[in-house]
Amino acid sequence: QVQLVESGGGLVQAGGSLRLSCAASGRTFSIYGMGWFRQAPGKEREFVSGVSWNSGNTYYTDSVKGRFTISRDRAKNTMYLQMNSLKPEDTAVYHCAAGPNLITEATTPNYWGQGTQVTVSS
Repeated sequence: QVQLVESGGGLVQAGGSLRLSCAASGRTFSIYGMGWFRQAPGKEREFVSGVSWNSGNTYYTDSVKGRFTISRDRAKNTMYLQMNSLKPEDTAVYHCAAGPNLITEATTPNYWGQGTQVTVSS
């Protein structure tokens, strides 16, 4: 099993920045991909970004390209999501995810974090 714990959410004004962190523990050697999903009230969960744990290749949904940056620190078993130029429509619960495959909009991760709230005020 892999345990994922997110941190770094909060309330920010539009145009501001936040950095989310996701710390992985347990059978981390089984992780090939990690990523972030978000779910806004009344909406379906959507893929935000993914990173290959070994190569560092990154993937983004179109709505966050140029504003969000995903990264990972393998020595710390931690993934990050730097979110800049935040918009009210970015408001959601952000979940960290991991699995033995690349995390994209087409994959279902094996492991999920509990989520962290991001609220962007206008």
